Amino acid sequence: MARVMWKGAISFGLLHAPVSLYPAIQQDEIDFDWLKRDTLQAVGYKRVVKDTGKEVDKDDIIKAVKYEGRYVVLSDEEIKAANVKSTHTIDIVGFTDAEDVNFLFFETPYYLAPTKGGEKVYALLREALRKSKKIGIALVVLHNKQHLAALIATPEAIVLNTLRWATEVRSTEALDLPEEGLKDVEVKPKELTMATQLIASMTEDWDPTQYHDTFRDDIMAMVKKKYDEGMAEQVTDVKIEESETADSETDLTELLRQSLQGTANRSRRSGLPKKVPPPAARKTASRSRPSKSVH
Repeated sequence: MARVMWKGAISFGLLHAPVSLYPAIQQDEIDFDWLKRDTLQAVGYKRVVKDTGKEVDKDDIIKAVKYEGRYVVLSDEEIKAANVKSTHTIDIVGFTDAEDVNFLFFETPYYLAPTKGGEKVYALLREALRKSKKIGIALVVLHNKQHLAALIATPEAIVLNTLRWATEVRSTEALDLPEEGLKDVEVKPKELTMATQLIASMTEDWDPTQYHDTFRDDIMAMVKKKYDEGMAEQVTDVKIEESETADSETDLTELLRQSLQGTANRSRRSGLPKKVPPPAARKTASRSRPSKSVH
């Protein structure tokens, strides 16, 4: 059972649902330890005074805000007292269509579960969100920091996904990107058709369990190999072969043809039907509205 990270209530209109916040994700990655090269002693993270380099105990660290050239010290209780309501409430300030929130804004997901007395309002909000196909936009304070957040209903739970503030998402104006459309890069209509067919042939139902961290697998295979060969404590030099990059003059049509042939061969080997949409579907897709810019 995941530990409770926060307790408070969802507030929308005059409705109030007591809830607990739980982590919705977990880390599943290789934990690289830091070692001193010559002795292989573990190197840790230390809290040190910047001016002197002297280590500081965790209990001796306090919070402060620099203001007018001086530090103003604040205790955890003072921080919470600054706005008691905001530190205990997920305050829904509005609702919107999920597709209108650019994916760049989504940050970290959490599960919300009702606490005693909040089951009815919790279920009401969950089902109302699902029926209306909307998400709630809310303000919440977590870890002494206010977040913008989206409340998203699944059949089982309400998920709180923290969102980045507009000032945290960079504009694309400074990037050298092709103009909207294809004229700027002289893509042929046939190439666009083939690229669309390639996407269709590789389209499948979303099943996250079929994917796994192949890089982790390769790292652990290397770890086992070095261990088995008695080289666990040796740093070895490895020649890295650079991957080939496509020539700008490469025939896109030929590359697309080979890619389509490759997906067709894989489908035949796996016994799956080749997923190419009928012409009508492609026409419909071509008329779909363009994706929205960051906003």
